[in-house]
Amino acid sequence: MTAAARGTADAAGPILELDDLGVVFTTETGEVPAVRGVSLHVRAGETLALVGESGSGKSTVALATMGLLDPNARTTGRARIAGNDVVGTPEDDLAGLRGRTVSMVFQEPATALDPLTRIGRQIAEVIRNHREVSAADAAAEAVSLLRRVGIPDPEKRASAYPFQLSGGQRQRVVIAMAIANDPALLIADEPTTALDVTVQAEILDLLRRLAAETGTGVLLVTHNMGVVADFADRVAVMYHGEIVETGPVEDVLLRPTHDYTRRLLAAVPQLEVARTAAPAAAVAAPSVTASAPADSAAEAPVAELRDVSVVFGRGSGAVRALDGVSFAVRPGETLGLVGESGSGKSTAARVALGLIAPTSGSVTLFGSDLARTRARARRALRAGIGVVLQDPVASLDARMTVGECVAEPLRVHNRKVSAQERQQRVADVLDRVRLPREVARRAPRELSGGQRQRVSLARALVLEPRLLVADEPTSALDVSVQEAVLEVVSELQAELGFACLFVSHDLAVVQQFAQRVVVMRAGRIEEQGGTGTTLLHPETDYTRRLLAAVPVPDPVVQRGRRAERLAVLAAGRTEEQA
Repeated sequence: MTAAARGTADAAGPILELDDLGVVFTTETGEVPAVRGVSLHVRAGETLALVGESGSGKSTVALATMGLLDPNARTTGRARIAGNDVVGTPEDDLAGLRGRTVSMVFQEPATALDPLTRIGRQIAEVIRNHREVSAADAAAEAVSLLRRVGIPDPEKRASAYPFQLSGGQRQRVVIAMAIANDPALLIADEPTTALDVTVQAEILDLLRRLAAETGTGVLLVTHNMGVVADFADRVAVMYHGEIVETGPVEDVLLRPTHDYTRRLLAAVPQLEVARTAAPAAAVAAPSVTASAPADSAAEAPVAELRDVSVVFGRGSGAVRALDGVSFAVRPGETLGLVGESGSGKSTAARVALGLIAPTSGSVTLFGSDLARTRARARRALRAGIGVVLQDPVASLDARMTVGECVAEPLRVHNRKVSAQERQQRVADVLDRVRLPREVARRAPRELSGGQRQRVSLARALVLEPRLLVADEPTSALDVSVQEAVLEVVSELQAELGFACLFVSHDLAVVQQFAQRVVVMRAGRIEEQGGTGTTLLHPETDYTRRLLAAVPVPDPVVQRGRRAERLAVLAAGRTEEQA
């Protein structure tokens, strides 16, 4: 559909129209209503953000709009896309609609792309599924689309496999596939959740430009209020399957009328530099920052890296992942490791854990040099470390109960405790992370995302570690669950006194939660110091660019921040050309 055609469609009515949409899932225990009476519309060139916590029904609305719900779902009401009915339409007709009139950008590009098929061929396949073009023309158009979405060297990248691209590049490929046939409506379901702040900003710039160029309507499904402020024209807030508030983005984010919207905004972590112009609802957001003991700087480090370098591979294919990295984590403090994807922060955390041996430099854990420590002694040292990973679904064994998952470190590290004592230890640590003891008998799949992450935290703490390593532990959680998890960690740190190495790309969370911060770029440390000093008064252009890319949940402030960021980027490009 061309921009002119969309103008005609807009005069006749919205690109997307939902009227009293309802979705009920049939389960073994009966019918479960997921969406009730949802009515909304999206016009050509407009972005509507659908926001709410996990379980609010927003992704169900998006899937119902595409006709992609599971067979056990019953949909009622009306859904129309560019004049085409979705509810009640046969699957064959819907297949022709998807990818042509409406397309979807999913949260995780790794699952949306075929790992065994080259990028160019996957895009060409989408084109040929809906248009009669030759294989050669589709291949050429695929390269053109890669160039359009900002993929460098598109001719070469078209021959690459998904695993050969970065996370941001894979998301650009998914967007290229979504816009391949000029859809009237683009549904973006959490398109930037797993991306670092600079790549997130680039993806939002790309989507904004594409919508402006083509007149495509966008339904943005997200829990990130900063992204909403940066990208949306209007907002619809969902709670328990219903829309509780809708309106222009400035009205909803700056002058919310519903109590749930106010609570949602209050849970959003914000950079201190943005607090002065923050929405009134968000100013009251509690800080979860743990106070480091006053004498922690004088104590010996729990973990320390000294001039560590890590090189993967050999010869011309060698990759230097870390280059001369030095930092220390001291008892009772939280050290934040921040930087873009590929900066080396996760590699540095794995070196601190003893999972990756440095090519050069030294690693000290609890006063012992790991390179000089024998295997059995090193195993004993690792018993003093707890680890919380980004994805609790992948880190918890689906075949075990929650209680078995939490107790697993006791077995792995040969803690000789009786069954009764083990059961008591599990119950005690579940109490500490604010989970009811009966959860121990349930399977991980029966819990929400926030509950699963608390189970991961309980497992990490069951051995009462001296060091907790948290690698992006809250990036996939909605803001209120994220706030609750960080509050639990902060309280437990104050109670148990463990050190925490906190790896994250969310600078606002790091500012609230960490006492010191290390900023990494391309395997090197750009700067490090106290969190307040480093993030409020950065010394390097790179840190300033990172901070400028963080969206804030105030549309007025965010417009200014976006303009400043684009000006800085333009100035940087001018200097490079000169």
